[in-house]
Amino acid sequence: MTIPRPRAGGALLLAAVLASVSACGVGTPSTTAPAAAAQAPELAPGQQVSIVFESYNFGLAGTWTSTFNELIGAFEKQHPTIKVTPQKPNGSDPNPAHNSTASVQTEIAAGNPPDVAQLGFDTLAFAAGQLGAKPLTDLYGQQEVDNEFGGQFPYAAPIRTIGNVDGKTYGVPFVLSTPVLYYNATLFKQAGLNPDMPPKTWAEVAQAGQKIKQATGKDGAYADCLVRSASDWCFQSLVRSAGGRVLSEDRKQLTFDQPPVVQAVRQMKDMVSSGAMPKLSQVQATAAFPRGDLGMMLESSAAQGGYLKGAQGAGWELRAAPMPSFGDKPTVPTNSGAALYVFSKDPAKQRAAWELIKFLTSPQAYDIITSKIGYLPLRLGLLDDPAHLKPWADKNPMIKPNVAQLQRVEPWVAFPGAGFQQIRDTMMDAVEKSVFQGGDPQSSLAAAQKQATPLLGGGK
Repeated sequence: MTIPRPRAGGALLLAAVLASVSACGVGTPSTTAPAAAAQAPELAPGQQVSIVFESYNFGLAGTWTSTFNELIGAFEKQHPTIKVTPQKPNGSDPNPAHNSTASVQTEIAAGNPPDVAQLGFDTLAFAAGQLGAKPLTDLYGQQEVDNEFGGQFPYAAPIRTIGNVDGKTYGVPFVLSTPVLYYNATLFKQAGLNPDMPPKTWAEVAQAGQKIKQATGKDGAYADCLVRSASDWCFQSLVRSAGGRVLSEDRKQLTFDQPPVVQAVRQMKDMVSSGAMPKLSQVQATAAFPRGDLGMMLESSAAQGGYLKGAQGAGWELRAAPMPSFGDKPTVPTNSGAALYVFSKDPAKQRAAWELIKFLTSPQAYDIITSKIGYLPLRLGLLDDPAHLKPWADKNPMIKPNVAQLQRVEPWVAFPGAGFQQIRDTMMDAVEKSVFQGGDPQSSLAAAQKQATPLLGGGK
């Protein structure tokens, strides 16, 4: 689901996911704007078109691939003249989401790009500025784009522009979530904790984690935000909630060595030192939680289905709460997830691609995606409609923290320049070293920022 950022945890969760809102969106590279694309004409009656849709969902085990194959089948039934060939990204990483950007870049270089691709929000600036994603407002007109986000069930307002660069929509937000604190109510009771009053701050998480460890022998809490394999969407939420930023607002300077960031990392490190957080890899932690061997897990809602299945199989009760805060500072949720981009240069394929995007983000599609995978519909009104997702929502109260946080989400910031992935990985290596390997947060982050700064590419 990941980038949702895909997540690990057993064979299923290993592959699953999956990250200030303004008219400029999260990318906002100060590149020279590409030449306006000619508008893609409507397809003629009976006109046959074949398109390729590249998505990491087709490389994921279980629910993801089968659900997306179902969606493609439903689309082709509605649009019998459009043939969709689904394909997963090429690459050696077992998590196909990690291969997405490089795969599309390689295919473009070979002259064979996918017509539609699903890419993580951290790729937005690179996709618009250098990969050649088409500005949808140019291809289809502003009114059609506005109509896509409106209708009977409009997109949630904060999400509407997170695929925008320089005021133009390049990516249609597709699937995303915010960090949610999942917890084992059974372990809470065994440790003498009240499961009806989950921790609200990280200090309370640390206290509860220590009690769980002492009383049950199980591990206390894990934030799946602190290792390189987790990407940085969730880490950015911790940083923003601590009052910091990883990148200056003008996108010209890295800022992850600043005091609020250092303090947030230090507090996570202290949880490890105190025994409240175990020294586990992402794979180990996300496998331990559904087994019932870990009391709390800060994670994407994309993992909820797998966690619920694990809890039911292992005989413990799963619950969910909002992400914890740093003291009395308000939390600032950032989003995981991905958007849909058009890369085709052929006008007929561009129009067919737009029809596919509109279908995949339609009420019908979100009814399927939400009920079968667990991603929240970006058209939140569906959750209140008895003809759509209200029956599902009534049976799944754990969605409430994520729904509330989506109403005030801030975008997962995309680092500028072609080296955006190296910047992210350098930063996250320093975080992982500090939290789990005994490194000093201040010196580790400062060294990482110095190393990554030349990769900024002039803030573009």
